Amino acid sequence: MVSVQENLISRRSIYRFENTPVQRDCLERAFEAARHAPCHKQTHPWRFYVLGKQARARIVDVVENLSREKSMRLGEIDVEKMVEKARSKILAPPRLIAVTTVRTIGDSVRDEEDYAATVCALHNMVLSLWDQGIGCQWSTGSITRDPAVYSMLEVQESEQRVIGFLKVGYPAVIPEREKKAMDGIRFYLD
Repeated sequence: MVSVQENLISRRSIYRFENTPVQRDCLERAFEAARHAPCHKQTHPWRFYVLGKQARARIVDVVENLSREKSMRLGEIDVEKMVEKARSKILAPPRLIAVTTVRTIGDSVRDEEDYAATVCALHNMVLSLWDQGIGCQWSTGSITRDPAVYSMLEVQESEQRVIGFLKVGYPAVIPEREKKAMDGIRFYLD
């Protein structure tokens, strides 16, 4: 059994997945871990939407359009290659989960605390999956702000904020990463 510390240190964002299904019971175990994240005022603002094939297909057009716009803005030569890459990010992962946080309009402090709590829940979930040998990548960007995504999820933008998509699967490759030196992140003050 891996220690919590080893799990924290070994976890990596996974960008390439095996073509092996992730079973629902593995997800449920991770959702249970997410449910126990620290949460100010016990608001439990996190929501997880597991997207099946039909749900993914409904947002592919949005992803393609956003990718075309970005590619043209950046002057990409092979726009269609970039569009296919963006499309693959939605369709290829064995599991795709949209993550939202409940909004508190008019209370920016609570809204920020709920966002932070949702990130903690998301990370609990990622660590639980990693402990099961399953990798993830948390993806953000313009797709999280597109009205069509809110419509597909059947949520109101005034009530929930999409904070990202979690791509989930068994790692095909676990990347090596250099981390910032301890002296660059930790400071003891007298």
